Amino acid sequence: MPAFTFNKIIKVLILSDFIIYSASGLLAPIFAVFLLDSIRGGDASVAGMAAGIYWVTKSLLQVPVGKLLDKIKGEKDDYYVLIFGTFLASLVPLGYLIAFEPWHIYALEIILAFAMAMVIPPWGGLFTRHIDKGREAETWGFESSLLGLGVGLTGIAGGFIAKEFGFEIIFIAVSAFGIAGASLLLLVRKDILPQGNAIGLAPHRRHGGHMR
Repeated sequence: MPAFTFNKIIKVLILSDFIIYSASGLLAPIFAVFLLDSIRGGDASVAGMAAGIYWVTKSLLQVPVGKLLDKIKGEKDDYYVLIFGTFLASLVPLGYLIAFEPWHIYALEIILAFAMAMVIPPWGGLFTRHIDKGREAETWGFESSLLGLGVGLTGIAGGFIAKEFGFEIIFIAVSAFGIAGASLLLLVRKDILPQGNAIGLAPHRRHGGHMR
């Protein structure tokens, strides 16, 4: 059964994810070069610190956010937290346009981590509750494969674009695509039920869930 027969909520979640993560692929190959070229004192230690701050902060926040969302009856809270977190994460790349000190990058990484901690738990909860019964493995496989293809192709393009046009166009494009992906989620606003019909499947990944 082809992927386009997934139910509406799943299709929108996957397409939104595809747009957002494909955009992040543009940034992945050039971020370290940006730190070296544009950040005062930028070097490998700044890149490492930025990555560490992001992952540690996001990891510490995700479980409390997920527990809080689970305690609230229904799934509209999941939906609205997902929308807010996705829009917030989409604005972070614009901050790179005016960053020139390492602490600017660290602050942006904290904001990004906070935003993604509000994206990953509710996205997984909504995806789990609305996944088509009997097509769980196929759906997860399709979602992961589509994201991998998108990030891979835009990763190739990102380096060439940055070389020809500079970092600024990359940051603006990542933000614009992120906002487009977040806006796409508005299409299922009326389809989100007060209570989801969970089928007991734990979301097993969100690998590298990052706007970079």
